[in-house]
Amino acid sequence: MTGKVAVITDASQSIGAGLVAAYRGRGWAVVASARTIKPSDDAEVLAVEGDIADPAIAGRIIGAALERFGRIDTLVNNAGVVIARPFTDYTPADYALVIGVNLSGFFWVTQRAIAEMAIRYGGHVVNVSATLAEAADSGPAVLAALTKGGLAAATRSLAVEYAAFGIRVNAVSPGVIQTPMRPPESHKDLGGRLPRLGRAGQVSDVVDGVLFLESSSYITGEILHIDGGQIAGH
Repeated sequence: MTGKVAVITDASQSIGAGLVAAYRGRGWAVVASARTIKPSDDAEVLAVEGDIADPAIAGRIIGAALERFGRIDTLVNNAGVVIARPFTDYTPADYALVIGVNLSGFFWVTQRAIAEMAIRYGGHVVNVSATLAEAADSGPAVLAALTKGGLAAATRSLAVEYAAFGIRVNAVSPGVIQTPMRPPESHKDLGGRLPRLGRAGQVSDVVDGVLFLESSSYITGEILHIDGGQIAGH
């Protein structure tokens, strides 16, 4: 055990679950949050259930981390919602959901986490953005671009603001990633819009990117593109 603690949002499946396993593999304790998540048999994994869009959940997550483990070393803001519709078809409910999870959820839990990190003079925040925020194509994704682009901008701003407190803030920016929500057959219609490497990425590629940033103590304010060269063609 390292004595270090990671808080990971949307940690019940896919990239989030991969991150939980990866940090545990490095000997970290983990606070795993999701709207619905089962308690873990692992004493070093604390599951906190709740909707990240609710500001009260941020307090519950950070409070639980401190009560059980006494510290927070890294926060990975993995929670995110994508609703793909033509711009003029978005409803107020769509807007509220995406903004609530992608921006408000990030804002409140990060505010709480950084406040604790600053007291101890050190910590790391990793935000999960998306390449589509910087490399737009013809697909309907303006709410994702709006919110994930906001995360990228906030990453750089917080990195500058909190560098003097020993806190690093970075982001990973995935492109087309194969997940249970996006199996291989869902990529067939991408055609020429596939990344330069000609295939979708894997959950493990994103996890490896987060771990790279975790291990790189002199990197802050970085947006690490994990997109098979997608951003390079724009």
